[in-house]
Amino acid sequence: MSERETWATRAGFILAAVGSAVGLGNIWQFPFKTAQFGGASFLILYLIAALGIGLPAILAEFVIGRKTNLNTISAFEKLGYKEWRVVGALGLFTGFWILSYYSVVGGWVLRYIGGSLTGAYFAAPAEYFGQVSAGVEALGLHAVFMVLVVGIVAAGIEDGIEKATKLMVPSIIVILGILAVFAFTLPGASEGYAYFLSPDFNALAENFGDIVPFAVGQAFFSLSLGMGAMITYASYIDGDQSLFGDGITIVFLNSFVGILAGLVVLPLLFAQGIDPNTSGAGAVFISVAGAFGDIPGGQIIGLVFFAVVLIAALSSAISLLEVVVSWAIDNYDVSRPQMAVGLGSFIFLLGVPSALDSAWLGWFDTLAYKLLLPLSVLGILVFAAWVYGAPAVDELLKGSGLGEGVGLTWLWIARTLVIVAVVATLALGLETLFVGSDPAIVPPPLPV
Repeated sequence: MSERETWATRAGFILAAVGSAVGLGNIWQFPFKTAQFGGASFLILYLIAALGIGLPAILAEFVIGRKTNLNTISAFEKLGYKEWRVVGALGLFTGFWILSYYSVVGGWVLRYIGGSLTGAYFAAPAEYFGQVSAGVEALGLHAVFMVLVVGIVAAGIEDGIEKATKLMVPSIIVILGILAVFAFTLPGASEGYAYFLSPDFNALAENFGDIVPFAVGQAFFSLSLGMGAMITYASYIDGDQSLFGDGITIVFLNSFVGILAGLVVLPLLFAQGIDPNTSGAGAVFISVAGAFGDIPGGQIIGLVFFAVVLIAALSSAISLLEVVVSWAIDNYDVSRPQMAVGLGSFIFLLGVPSALDSAWLGWFDTLAYKLLLPLSVLGILVFAAWVYGAPAVDELLKGSGLGEGVGLTWLWIARTLVIVAVVATLALGLETLFVGSDPAIVPPPLPV
C-alpha cells in the first residue's frame, strides 16, 4: 500500500477545496438557475442554504476526513462504525456518477474554446450546440477532458492537485472579475443587475416548493457536498488547523464566484436582448455564446470566458476522481497513476450515454440533484451529528481557538435544522422522481 500524501500548505488545502467547490456548478448552472427561479429570490435562498446548511455539512465532512486520514469509505471503519461504510460508499458512488456526465460538459467547453477562435457558433448558436453536444465528437472530447483530469490526479496531491489548484482558483477569480468589469460597460447591463439582485418575493412565494430543492441542491452541488470530495481532501490535512475557519473561507469564496459569474452572464444576456430564463444543459452554450457574436471583440471575450469555464471544470473534476483514487490506493497495492488511469477509464465509459444523447445527461443530472446528493449529505449529517456526536465536536474545535459553545451550536444546528432541511429537500426531490404520469426516475431510451 502506498504511503499516504498530505497537503504541503494550509493554503493548498483551502484552494484545492475551493477548486472542488468552484466548478461548472457556479458558471454553467448557477446563473441560469438563478434566472429560471426568479433572479434574486433564488439567490437569497441559495445563500441561506450555503451558510445554514452547506457550512454545517462541510464541517461534518471535514471532521470525518481529518480525524481518520482515510478515504470516504474506510474512514467510518477506523472510527469504529463499520456498518456506516455504506454512507461513504454512497458518497463515492455519487462523485463517480456526477463526474461521468460532468466530463461530457467539460468536453463541450473544449469545443467552444476552439469555436470562439473561429467564431463558428456566432451565427447560429442553438444549431451549433445541437451539432457538438452529442455524438462521436462529444464522445471524443469527453475522452480528452478525462485524460486531462487523470493526468493531474496521477501526479499526486502536492505535485498534481495542489499545484494545479493554486494556479486555477486565483485565475478563475481574476478572469471572472475582468469579464464582470467588461460586462458593466455594455449598454443595458443595468437591467441584468436589477434582475439578478432585486428579489421577487411574490415569485418566491408562488414557487417556493419548486425553488427550495434547487437552491439546496445547488448548494450541495457547488460546495461538492455528498460526493466524498471534502472527506477525502480533509483526510490529507497534516495538523490541527481551524476547520471552522477553513469552512467559512470555502463557502464564502464559492458563493462569491457564483455571484461573480452571475454578474458576468446576466448583464451579457440583457445587453443583447436575450431571454435569461433559459434552462437545460445547453443554456450557457446557447444564450451566452450567442451574446458573444454581437459584441465588439466577441471572439476574444468568448475565448476568455470558456477558458475560465474550463479551468473551473477541471478544478472540480480532479476532486471527484481523487475520491475514488484515494479509496483505491488506501486499500490496494497499486500505484496512483495506474489507479487514476483505470478508474478514469471506468468513469469515461459510464459517461458514454451522456455523450451520445443529451437526454441521458439530463437524467444523470436530475438523479444527482434530487436523490444522490441529498441522500448522501443526510447520511453524513446523521452520522456526524447523532452517531459520532461529542468526538466530532472535539475534532472540529482542534486548532480553532473557539470555545465549546461554538462546537455545541454547530452540533445542534446540524442535528435539527440542517437535517430537517435536507429531509425536506429529499422529499420534494423524490416526489418529482417517483410521482406523476411521467416520473423523472425513468431513464430515456438508449442512444443509438
